[in-house]
Amino acid sequence: MNSVELFAGIGGLAMGVAKCGFEHSAVIEWNRHACATIRGNQKLGVSPLRGWPLHESDVRNFNFDTIKVPIDLIAGGPPCQPFSMGGKHQGAKDERNMFPDAIRAVRELRPRAFMFENVRGLTRQSFSNYFQYILMQLRFPEIIRKAEEDWLAHLSRLERCYTRTKYDGLFYRVVARVLNAVDFGVPQKRERVFIVGFRHDLGIEWSFPRATHSDESLYRDKWVTGDYWDRHKVSSQNRLGRPEKIERMLFQPIQKPWLTVRDSISDLPDPKKFPFNSVKNHNAVSGAKSYPGHTGSPLDEPAKTLKAGDHGVPGGENMLRYPNGKLRYFTVRESARLQSFPDEFQFFGTWGESMRQLGNAVPVTLAEVVTKSIKTQLERATK
Repeated sequence: MNSVELFAGIGGLAMGVAKCGFEHSAVIEWNRHACATIRGNQKLGVSPLRGWPLHESDVRNFNFDTIKVPIDLIAGGPPCQPFSMGGKHQGAKDERNMFPDAIRAVRELRPRAFMFENVRGLTRQSFSNYFQYILMQLRFPEIIRKAEEDWLAHLSRLERCYTRTKYDGLFYRVVARVLNAVDFGVPQKRERVFIVGFRHDLGIEWSFPRATHSDESLYRDKWVTGDYWDRHKVSSQNRLGRPEKIERMLFQPIQKPWLTVRDSISDLPDPKKFPFNSVKNHNAVSGAKSYPGHTGSPLDEPAKTLKAGDHGVPGGENMLRYPNGKLRYFTVRESARLQSFPDEFQFFGTWGESMRQLGNAVPVTLAEVVTKSIKTQLERATK
């Protein structure tokens, strides 16, 4: 199956798609640092990046007529800053709003399916009408906004089309949901909205995959069976965070336990005790400090959301907090694991630039889970 990746960043979403067996016909990213990271890993032979046709290009200027094969899936994460909780909240007015060109790609390539990812802030109340506008445009990508229309007038026209009895043009069945990466085997609490659409002529019925991991199961592993602590060889006196009242679970939860920071990085050496080159991208960075609202990620919980600062790395967001209260910054390698990138994937820029790239990335595991579900339905439709 053929795919096109838009706004690829360093390739987290694209890697998840490729791991499910899709072959990228184009991988498009404008940021030169992100492209350098992808090229560096291609030179290293990192799978599945080796054969990617990378285009260092602005999607707004990309000619989709150059793609000559039928496309089964378009995927991408349009820049999130216009809708981010930590951004300037300009939404549709922000020049970085790339949803219009994501919709253009759907209109011109007519893929069998698409998958777009963005920050949870896109679904909040202040953007609710514009979010509905995005979904409506994706349902009817051929109904283009007229020169004299503002976006609300265009939305009204799309709504009238949606309520018609019949429509003969290009139409997609579109659903959207906020997913938390930690519920799908990523050791990080990272909420993102996914928008998935299938071309209506395929007759596909689809829903988002169910969570595979849960907080309840982690609680049971810690405080009912003690398996979590035993697995990590943590003595009873160092098992901190014990609830005053332990709820006895008579039955094992269906889901697996949430993964914690300790689960993810415990086999890595202490970066302060080892030379920086003993493990790739695992050098210590000094200066971590706690301040209100930014207290780091506890070792025995899933990490808080890794973020990419507008003017550098947000110091309090990307820290590890030990049970004794001490703090340090996550290394690039640790952050890559929290984003479920493979250890063979390397970063070539500064710590700040590498952390910014990771803060903007889609966790590879989450991308793979959603893509696998989409591919299953496409294969059934083909048969």
